[in-house]
Amino acid sequence: MFHSLKFFKKLIFVLIILIFVIFILSRGHIYKKSELSYGLTFSKKQAQNLGLDWKKTYLEILENLGAKKIRLPAYWDEIESNSGQYSFKDLDWQINEAGRYDANIILAVGGRLPRWPECHFPEWAQGLGQTERETKILSYIAKTVEHYRDKPQITAWQIENEPFLTHFGECPKLDKNFLDREISLVKSLDSRPIIITDSGELSFWIPAAKRADIFGTTMYRDTYSRFLKTYVHYPITPGFFRFKKNLARIFAHPKDWIVIELEAEPWGPIPYQSMTDAEKSRTMDLTKFRDIIKFSSQTGFKEFYLWGAEWWYWEKTVKNNPVMWEEARKLFE
Repeated sequence: MFHSLKFFKKLIFVLIILIFVIFILSRGHIYKKSELSYGLTFSKKQAQNLGLDWKKTYLEILENLGAKKIRLPAYWDEIESNSGQYSFKDLDWQINEAGRYDANIILAVGGRLPRWPECHFPEWAQGLGQTERETKILSYIAKTVEHYRDKPQITAWQIENEPFLTHFGECPKLDKNFLDREISLVKSLDSRPIIITDSGELSFWIPAAKRADIFGTTMYRDTYSRFLKTYVHYPITPGFFRFKKNLARIFAHPKDWIVIELEAEPWGPIPYQSMTDAEKSRTMDLTKFRDIIKFSSQTGFKEFYLWGAEWWYWEKTVKNNPVMWEEARKLFE
């Protein structure tokens, strides 16, 4: 009995210390609304998957939506669809149009980039061994950075996309040494900052943040799990992200912390263009959009890149439902 009481007292003491530490690490500066800024990710591939005119969609984002911060993926399979032959025509157009509208660009390079299946390898590279594939990826990255390093509208290079989220996507196993080689290569070619990204809910951030000049997290609340085959609502508060940021800062010291992917489109077991409105609203609708904007403003971050611009435009033009587009436009005014 005495030993049980002694153990119980120690357990209570440890719990009190743990709660105190969590409380301290969950604190942090929360920015005023006037200090917050918003951008978005645009994927030519996703616009095409939705049956949209991708150029018109992109111009509407620049002209009508008024976005001034855009993340663009430089997909390997589009740039080098044939081995050793590089084509930058479509990406040139996107970057030049951004310059015309005084928009800044984060250019993402690497084999693993935004949108499913995550790893966008050319068909000719599918059967390559690891060493040869990595050599080819480094070559494509070098060609891309060299091609665009004279573009002042590019403010940063993102290397790979959530490379430490190894269980998500149809990708080879992560090789940290290769990731470091990619980072070193880009640093040798240009002085602009390197962005490394990681999952907000499913990763620890530290390995990614230690490699980054700018660390970018994702931020989701309602998702669909392919593994569990069910919808998931993360029972987290804004303090969860402040805690992770403060904890990661003990070990890593990037110059800036941003939200590179803020949930703003539906997520389900099938593509959202095949879902009913009720199915889409399980993970995203106007109310949820407003909620996550409010939620994100309390996380201790001040720069956010929204995920879903292609869907907003699809809803507006195909479904005659402009509410998401108009709500998002308020953030860019």
